[in-house]
Amino acid sequence: MIYKSVLSALVLTVVGLQGAAQPTKVDDATVAKILEIASKDNQAMDHIDVLTGRFGGRLIGSGAYDDACAWMVDQYGRWGIKAHLEEAGEVPVGFNRGPWWGKLHAGSEGMDLHFATPSYTAGTHGTQRGHVVLEPKSQADFDRIKHKLNGAWVLLEGNRGGFALDKTAAGDSVRAAAKAKNDSISKENARLSREAWENGTYNDFKPTPLEKVPGLFYREMADAGVLGFVMSATVPIRALYDRPLVNDSTTNFYNLPTQPEILLDEHQFEKIEQMVKEKRDIQLEFDIRNHFRLGPVKYYSVVAEIPGTEFPDEYVIVSGHLDAYDVATGAVDCGTGIGPMMEAARLLAAAGAKPKRTIRFVAFAGEEFGLLGAHAYAKAHKNELDKISMLFNRDGGPTPAVGMRVPAAMVDDVKEASKYVPFINPEYPWEVIVAEPRVKPTKTGGTDATVFDMEGVPTYGFFEKDFKGYGFEYGEIWHTENDILNKEIPEYQEHTAVVTALVALGVANLDHQLSREGMYKEPAQDNTKDKKSKKSKK
Repeated sequence: MIYKSVLSALVLTVVGLQGAAQPTKVDDATVAKILEIASKDNQAMDHIDVLTGRFGGRLIGSGAYDDACAWMVDQYGRWGIKAHLEEAGEVPVGFNRGPWWGKLHAGSEGMDLHFATPSYTAGTHGTQRGHVVLEPKSQADFDRIKHKLNGAWVLLEGNRGGFALDKTAAGDSVRAAAKAKNDSISKENARLSREAWENGTYNDFKPTPLEKVPGLFYREMADAGVLGFVMSATVPIRALYDRPLVNDSTTNFYNLPTQPEILLDEHQFEKIEQMVKEKRDIQLEFDIRNHFRLGPVKYYSVVAEIPGTEFPDEYVIVSGHLDAYDVATGAVDCGTGIGPMMEAARLLAAAGAKPKRTIRFVAFAGEEFGLLGAHAYAKAHKNELDKISMLFNRDGGPTPAVGMRVPAAMVDDVKEASKYVPFINPEYPWEVIVAEPRVKPTKTGGTDATVFDMEGVPTYGFFEKDFKGYGFEYGEIWHTENDILNKEIPEYQEHTAVVTALVALGVANLDHQLSREGMYKEPAQDNTKDKKSKKSKK
């Protein structure tokens, strides 16, 4: 364990809490108990280990997600905390990912392939091996190679950034427009080429490039019997999902696509593409176990709470999102939110905490598919939003909570609520800083907290810092194959769990709800229209 025992004398010299009265001992029995338990048995990483090792990637609509929900409810119950599943929506079909592998067969240059597939895309029908062709860019190209498409793997141009091809009617419209434009360009290029040849200027002729749309002849190639489609992907490979399919109201179990969409390591893609251009005799072989579930499949957020003793209808919320992309195991995104949240709940329950306000723990569903669980929760609990004192949402890296930035009207209360944080470990910094008023958002951002920002709920949470220099970089992990348990930083996660427990309890035990004064400023006025109006009158 990373914590020093501080409870034999309950006396420490404390550094931090700028400008606040600094206690020299822990004189709160519940806080002392939390620190004692945490110093001997911090289980934050155990929770993340279960999420990643027993369930793995947790997409809504997957068996792994459903199992993780059931486990959380069961675990809360074992700790004496009431918990339930709260319906947040449904997807038209479900999806489970199995193992996958692939090979390039090219004599002495053959190799195992490094790739992934977007979620909610088709797998292979067992092991499938075939030749390789480059995708056609115009009707003339398609007519030239159409006899080669049956049984082929097709290399597509471009990088989809981890998303699947849009195979809906809207996608067909985009492709149809691009094909018409390319046909026009091809005809004009042919005319100009003839003129250049006749005029003796052919060597200077530069054709207009065709518009690049990956899978331009998707429907025609699928009908021709291709085995699947291969796209270049940057490394580490980011694999997201088939968003148009999931969001299409016409999607059902009986009209799903049947060809795999493979995101191949860009370096291997480049080598294979060159081999095809050189007319080399090569083949690709894949075995991809992507499986769909009969839908619709409902998904749920997990809600647990320790009821308030004096103000049960006022809330402090601790949250993260339970869903995670399944190309890896969702250790950082968002095990970093769920693990410390669960451990904070366990510590509070084990210490017998009796907060004045209700402390609610929410594992949101469907954050990765558009903040779906947060939207559903905000709608279902609309009459409670003005009673939320603070929402602590964690959805970033596994770096430690080292302070809070809050409006001036909250500063003294937050300092009081967090006064025992330095007792966790004196080596970790803690500070409370004034946050300047901001413009109230009119649209959501990239995390669940922004849904509540729009409703005026305080969501200041913790700011974090890799102050011990582990070299963590979120961008190397975010939505990629790297989002696995060994990217976690255990001592940071364990520390944050205890910070979360103490600060949530501190805010819940204030005599009053946190003030919302000074959270927002008036948006800047756009006088452009007024100026134009005045000008026109002159």
